[in-house]
Amino acid sequence: MSETNPSSKKTASSKVLKLAGVKGMNDLLPQDAYRWEFVERTVLSLAKSYGYQNIRTPIVEHTEVFQRGIGEVTDIVEKEMYSFEDRLNGEQLTLRPEGTAAVVRAVIEQNLLYEGPKRLFYIGPMFRHERPQRGRYRQFHQFGVEALGFAGPDVDAEIILMCARLWDDLGLQGLRLELNSLGNEQERKLHRAALVTYFESHQAALDEDSKRRLLTNPLRILDTKNPMMQDLVTAAPKLIDYLGKESLDHFEMVQFLLKANNLPFRINPRLVRGLDYYNFTVFEWVTDQLGSQGTVAGGGRYDPLIERMGGKATPACGWAMGIERVIELMKEQGLGGDEPAVCDVYMVHAGGQTLEPSFVLAEQLRSAGVDVLVHASPDGLVPSFKSQMKKADASGALYAVIIGEDELVQKQAQIKDLRGTGAQSTVSFDMVFDQVIERLVSGSDER
Repeated sequence: MSETNPSSKKTASSKVLKLAGVKGMNDLLPQDAYRWEFVERTVLSLAKSYGYQNIRTPIVEHTEVFQRGIGEVTDIVEKEMYSFEDRLNGEQLTLRPEGTAAVVRAVIEQNLLYEGPKRLFYIGPMFRHERPQRGRYRQFHQFGVEALGFAGPDVDAEIILMCARLWDDLGLQGLRLELNSLGNEQERKLHRAALVTYFESHQAALDEDSKRRLLTNPLRILDTKNPMMQDLVTAAPKLIDYLGKESLDHFEMVQFLLKANNLPFRINPRLVRGLDYYNFTVFEWVTDQLGSQGTVAGGGRYDPLIERMGGKATPACGWAMGIERVIELMKEQGLGGDEPAVCDVYMVHAGGQTLEPSFVLAEQLRSAGVDVLVHASPDGLVPSFKSQMKKADASGALYAVIIGEDELVQKQAQIKDLRGTGAQSTVSFDMVFDQVIERLVSGSDER
């Protein structure tokens, strides 16, 4: 008589642990996807209308791309990047935390500027290791544009106006434009020295983060969110007071072109952005409707970056927006409409031999651009027509095409209007396709 192993019995009966996603890296569910698809369609149309072309870079880059591009003393590089060593060859790699440095790397490597300036756009996931909160996640998505090889303030104004048009296209309200100039490198050095002197004389009022930045990147102290430091920061030397004629003329022309297009803005002397590569114009679009995550989009000019990353000195500017924040703002304002219909036509059938004409007709309609859902049951059994019609109605389809056993014998189908009069008519098999197409076309004209 053999003995039963208690441990194996326990293992066989124990439950498999349910797996969970990584915190801050969220699933996009079907019921939410339609808003994302609407935003994606809108930004793709916007980019095309301004003559921008799509560029796609890998999610993983060499860590040096972002160290050199973003700046080693930025919060992103110091605290937030997902970096690791490739186990095969020891290379230091990083999940991209933003799009611009990766695009510039690709442009340099592929000699894209050889034939002249380029207007490019990108869309995709980015990664930063930070505390997840509303509109701020560890995997997030950005849409961004980069205008490479253009030195004038006209392109600065163009990309800002592009943002404003996007908000109109999405129907968003209440976004405010804040604007500043960071001048050139020499002007920033003079301002930096003044900032260091000022903040050193107020060391006791600085928090630990600001004391650290004082030694590495004092300009970033101006961007502090600490309420206890706001008066101190407000009284700090302002960069605009150190700008020379070239920087001021550039900034004035940007403002002139925005005013010419009736776009309101506010000059914010504390606006510095969080990345090292900016110069001249910087801007942000902000809202009060998302709590602490009020910046929805931002960007500016970054003339030094291409040369810093190994390319030929080339002027450039761009901006990026967080898609999650835009979606949150759309929800807040009740935008995006109702969830769209799953299909145009729902095929109801009796299984068995009725499957063949149902599938053939469905494929014919799909070839004509019609969205068709053929009923399928989880258990493989064919439910009643009443049950299928409930599914058809819930799908949002405009019409149901019904093929039962009686219809099969008569080589006919029933077409039922699900969204209008509810009328149902009998049509021969060889006329079903034409009748459905005709009704869909006339229905779209009426709508």
